[in-house]
Amino acid sequence: MAEHPLKRPLDSESQDEDRLQEILLRPRLLNEFQGQEAIKNNLTVFLQAARERGQALDHVFISGPPGLGKTTLAGIIAQELGVEFRVTSAPALDKPKDLAGILTTLPDRAVLFIDEIHRLKPAIEEMLYIAMEDYELDWVIGQGPAARTIRIPIPPFTLVGATTKPGKISSPLFTRFGIPLRLNYYSREEIENVLKRSASVMQIGLEEGARRLIASCSRGTPRVANRLLRRIRDFMQISHKKSIDEDVARKALSRLEIDPLGLDAQDRAILRNIITLFQGGPVGVETLAITVGEGADSLEDFYEPYLIQQGLLQRTPRGRVATRQAYIHVGLEGQWQDRNKGAPDDPQGHLF
Repeated sequence: MAEHPLKRPLDSESQDEDRLQEILLRPRLLNEFQGQEAIKNNLTVFLQAARERGQALDHVFISGPPGLGKTTLAGIIAQELGVEFRVTSAPALDKPKDLAGILTTLPDRAVLFIDEIHRLKPAIEEMLYIAMEDYELDWVIGQGPAARTIRIPIPPFTLVGATTKPGKISSPLFTRFGIPLRLNYYSREEIENVLKRSASVMQIGLEEGARRLIASCSRGTPRVANRLLRRIRDFMQISHKKSIDEDVARKALSRLEIDPLGLDAQDRAILRNIITLFQGGPVGVETLAITVGEGADSLEDFYEPYLIQQGLLQRTPRGRVATRQAYIHVGLEGQWQDRNKGAPDDPQGHLF
């Protein structure tokens, strides 16, 4: 079960403040949650219907890239239903008894959130099937020929499963979720609304030009936007200004090595390594991860989706390939021209 941020050992006062600030910035109600309008509209109907029937909401499956609000949305579901919210993650559920201990202590209609649900062990996943459908647990008593199975009733509950890798969820588990939700990257306007609300919660001024600039560098991700806002607030404070203006934001982003596309130093290192060490690719993800000192999962889950979205990187059957736009962005267009002399011009930057 996830530990409350205030109960964790403090590495420093600054880190503790950041954890608390992150909790405070999370919306608690659906009308405070920015963006994802289609999802919110449908979820409003499902929640109202469940409340009117006095029943547990059907199980919810939330997928999407990191930082878009999967955990926040699960908490909002519990808050809107007025029920208890329990949080855990698949790696923390090591044995069936771990899951049984949680399910048998859930109050009626509670919301159980399991993060990284694609990492559930098969034995735990099989236990979930019956729990989700019949609100019962299969439990084996005894060993060998004398072993027998009994069914233990549990209170009706809502399982909210979240993952960044929906393709790794087994089909039997996925089909037991009645409400599948897919979170998409936010538009710049939606990120601006997130920043506007966060600045209000933090009680700091945020001028329109600065808000627009920060939003354009936030990778379409509220978590990134809020993290940048907290750091830029520090620069505002040291500059003895009363609000974050465009000048403070621009200087802070430069110091943080965030470029106008929202790429940080590691993003640019990934592109440069593909270009300089592997002649633009293709290169396998494991090899690329080693060259930049990242885990392959981190590379695939956090860095690659945005680089692909911006047209800087391609995934091919043979590996990752830098596009022409990537060469231009990191100032190595000359290498593209040298490599592709005589090749047909392609405005999309694909290799021939």
